[in-house]
Amino acid sequence: MPRASAADAALTAQKVLDAALRCFTEHGYHATSVDQIAKSAGVTRGAVYHHFHDKTGLLRAIVRAGHERVAAYVVARSEPHEDDPVALLRSGCHAFVDGVTQDEAARLILIDGPAALGWTEWRALDEAASMSELREALALLVPTAQVEALTRLLSGAMNEGVLWLIHRPDDREARDAIHRALDQLVDAVGASATGPTAAS
Repeated sequence: MPRASAADAALTAQKVLDAALRCFTEHGYHATSVDQIAKSAGVTRGAVYHHFHDKTGLLRAIVRAGHERVAAYVVARSEPHEDDPVALLRSGCHAFVDGVTQDEAARLILIDGPAALGWTEWRALDEAASMSELREALALLVPTAQVEALTRLLSGAMNEGVLWLIHRPDDREARDAIHRALDQLVDAVGASATGPTAAS
C-alpha cells in the first residue's frame, strides 16, 4: 500500500475510533449503532466495518487503548520511586485507581468492556498493560513463588475498588477510603517483603 494511502487509512481509523468513543460515552455501548458512529465520523458504514469489523471490534480497540493509557500513567507516576520498591508499588497502585477511574473511557473500560468482550478477553487486555507493571513491582519485593498469587490478589482488589468508585464519581470519601485501604495492603506486602535477593 502506498505511504499516502496508509496514512489516510490510519487517519480514517482514528476518526472512526474517536467517533465511537463519543457515541458510546454519550449514548451507551448497547444503544449506539454503527450508523451513528459512521455519521459522527463522517464516513460510510463500510469504512467502519473495514477498519474494525463490527461494533465489538470498536469497543475492543477503545478498551485496549484505555488500558494502555492507564499503564502509561502508572509508569509515569511510579518512575520517581524506582529506587524504593515499596514506594514504587504504592505509587503504582494509587496511580492505577486514579488513572482508570478518571479516564475518558472509564465506563467502557470497566463495565461495557468485560460485559461485551467477555471476562477472559478483557482480562488479557488488562494483563498486557497495568497488570504487567504490577507484577514487575511485586517481583522486587517478594519471592518468585509469591509474585503471581499477589499480582492476582492485588489486581482483583483494585478492580473491585475501581468498580465501586465508577458508580460514585463525586464521592470523595469513597475515593479516600479506597486509597487508605490500598495503603494498608501495600504496607502489609512491604512488611512481609524479603527483598529481591529472595526472589529465586
